[in-house]
Amino acid sequence: MSKPRPPIDPRGPRFSAAITAALLLVTVFLSLVGASASALVLLTVLAGLFAWGAIAGAGRHPYGLLFKRFVRPRLAPPLELEDQAPPTFAQAVGLAVTLVGVVLGVVGIPEAVGAAAAVAFVAAFLNAVFDYCLGCQVYLLLVRARVIRA
Repeated sequence: MSKPRPPIDPRGPRFSAAITAALLLVTVFLSLVGASASALVLLTVLAGLFAWGAIAGAGRHPYGLLFKRFVRPRLAPPLELEDQAPPTFAQAVGLAVTLVGVVLGVVGIPEAVGAAAAVAFVAAFLNAVFDYCLGCQVYLLLVRARVIRA
């Protein structure tokens, strides 16, 4: 059994979501203006970043490391820390959504790239702006339903 990951500053995932939302919005824009190949490449990179967060944990995501190194030292300490499990699960949900777009884009359905990016953008935007993490909420529902263990 793996050892539990240390708790994280809850502002880190919001910072990550802001960067992710901006990149997903660029992906949607590229898809809408007909730059399908560029949109697919960017969505593939984002899927890779979601995979990194889902596998390594939210605390080891590249954006989380940027937050720890450059942003957190300039902020007051957080009032409380949070468990990494819900944001890490949210990264897995983001991976699933973006991976569907990547696979469909590769097999010749370029509209799916923009659609997947748009769906992921909504979730990232809600997290970045309103501190509402859809993936975290799904995680908590699945824990309460005893589908997954906390």
